[in-house]
Amino acid sequence: METPIFHFISPPIPYFIDCGKAQFNAGEKHISRSGIGVFDLIVGMKGALSVGEDGNEWVVRKGDILVLRPDGRHYGLAPCTEETVITWIHFQTFGSWQEGSCMDDCLAGQSGLIENHKKNAYLNHCDVNSIFIPKYSKISEKALEDIEQFFQLDQEPKSLRNWKRQSTFQLLLQHLDRDLTSLSDATAIQIADKIEWYIRQHYKEQVSNSSLRKAFNYHPNYLAKNMLKVYGMTPMEYLQHYRIEQAKKLLLQTSWTVAKIAEETGYQSVSYFSANFARREGISPSEFRRKFITHG
Repeated sequence: METPIFHFISPPIPYFIDCGKAQFNAGEKHISRSGIGVFDLIVGMKGALSVGEDGNEWVVRKGDILVLRPDGRHYGLAPCTEETVITWIHFQTFGSWQEGSCMDDCLAGQSGLIENHKKNAYLNHCDVNSIFIPKYSKISEKALEDIEQFFQLDQEPKSLRNWKRQSTFQLLLQHLDRDLTSLSDATAIQIADKIEWYIRQHYKEQVSNSSLRKAFNYHPNYLAKNMLKVYGMTPMEYLQHYRIEQAKKLLLQTSWTVAKIAEETGYQSVSYFSANFARREGISPSEFRRKFITHG
């Protein structure tokens, strides 16, 4: 059965809050609670723990991982039949996130989630990416090593321990994300990432479907299909998106004219640049600059 997937937009990267271990004797079960305000990542270390969330049910056994929502109602189901031990990690994010039913669901909503993220979490930031975390799955050896590392840091001074736990948590996210994407849509993600990198390197040039076909030796329709699946837009749409994001940076960070910024971001016509900018941002480049730049 395919598991739901948490889809986070980063940066900012979801951040570590706290961790610990919990033991349940035979006959005990997980407590009931609602809206705890943090994601609760549970890893089974021994025995089996029955957990429910908003009508859904799971059994977390040794080697299983389950992520509970910060806004859900969590509760124990059947009492443990043997001594059971779990590791828990609480984390949260300032950025946008959603829980999708599957990877296709997450990818279909990716462009909207990114736009929401840009408005609420990181104004004018261009180079965002997705992090995918399974709600319920087996944990890999790499990810399990990260989990164990949290408790090896207990002897560190508090100031160092907190820094190292944050970095260890980021490694854990990376391994969970890679484990998931390696099993789903790996080819599409690989091709889309190569196209995205190519556009970032060549956006000042005259990129076209023909130049992409020459660079990747694939039909433009195939390239577009993969970009749509992973980024929610075609290569040409992503090119315009990236150019506008670079233009926004230059409008805020330089005193260059609109004409020079248009040229620097790959537009041959300043009028086309201004029209495209206004269509995407709702205001002209000059109005965008005045909105954020004060003089005096």
